[in-house]
Amino acid sequence: MKSFIITIDTEGDNLWEWNMGRAKITTENVKFLPRFQALCDEYGFKPVWLTNYEMVTDHDFVAFSKKAMQEGRCEIGMHLHAVNNPPIYDLPVAYPSNFPYLIEYPNDVVEEKIVTLKKLLEDTYEEKIVSHRAGRWAMNDYYTQCLKTAQIKIDCSVTPGISWYNTAGMTTNSHGSDYSKSPLQPYFIDEEKQLLEVPVSIRQIHYAEKPALSLVPVLRYVKHRFVGYKAWMRPNGKNLKELLCLAEYLKNDNSDYVMFMLHSSEMMPGGSPTFKTDDDIEHLYKDLRNLFDYISTFCEGRTLKEYSALRSKENINYKPLF
Repeated sequence: MKSFIITIDTEGDNLWEWNMGRAKITTENVKFLPRFQALCDEYGFKPVWLTNYEMVTDHDFVAFSKKAMQEGRCEIGMHLHAVNNPPIYDLPVAYPSNFPYLIEYPNDVVEEKIVTLKKLLEDTYEEKIVSHRAGRWAMNDYYTQCLKTAQIKIDCSVTPGISWYNTAGMTTNSHGSDYSKSPLQPYFIDEEKQLLEVPVSIRQIHYAEKPALSLVPVLRYVKHRFVGYKAWMRPNGKNLKELLCLAEYLKNDNSDYVMFMLHSSEMMPGGSPTFKTDDDIEHLYKDLRNLFDYISTFCEGRTLKEYSALRSKENINYKPLF
């Protein structure tokens, strides 16, 4: 069976609305995460909680997730948002409402932030941390070299076919990473084959529902149906049929895994712009059950660490990240 890899960007509440004048980042979404873990347990799926600084310093999250990890029901990975991850460094701010990319910081600060978070995670969980996803998907060559030095073995930051280049960070002329030409399948991003890239499951599909009889919906329908568009394995409360279409595509293509992603704060009412109410959350869980029912027919739940252990280095190519 193929591998179903559930990745959760485990971070503070509603970071989409963060800005320089906002109060301290809160972690109320921790209270809502055991429900998701319990759902995964029902299906034998094992979420990878890609954990950032504010969450690893939340005692309730650590208590819940450490128990699940010790029982083999999840993996703890690393997720780095630079703004509040020590050491704190003041960037020259051009866009105060934007979250900064780690790659905007000086190289020595980048390295220190990575080392600090990895050590904190390992001291807290008493286990080696080997998986990672960059905050806001942003990477560069120096960042990946720091991950190798820190003995991270698996990265899942690449969104194939998607460019974030025109998305600014906090400083003048800052931009995200361009993955528009990145491979769909796993590859090593270093010649020594020490750092495996496992891209997010994104594919060009041609799903479209029948539109309302007005110009914009009709044009969108025609584009989606005949040109296609890039779909993520990422629920938004309105895309169950799209997710099932994508799952069917992945079932039949040559990939040996399906990677799902969600943010921890999207499991809390009001924790994101997407799921604002209790009803939104109930609808999310209804969609998740429908999706998990289908995926369980052709996938087995595995963590990133477990998936990596199944793959032979000889069968995976090297390709530079950019």
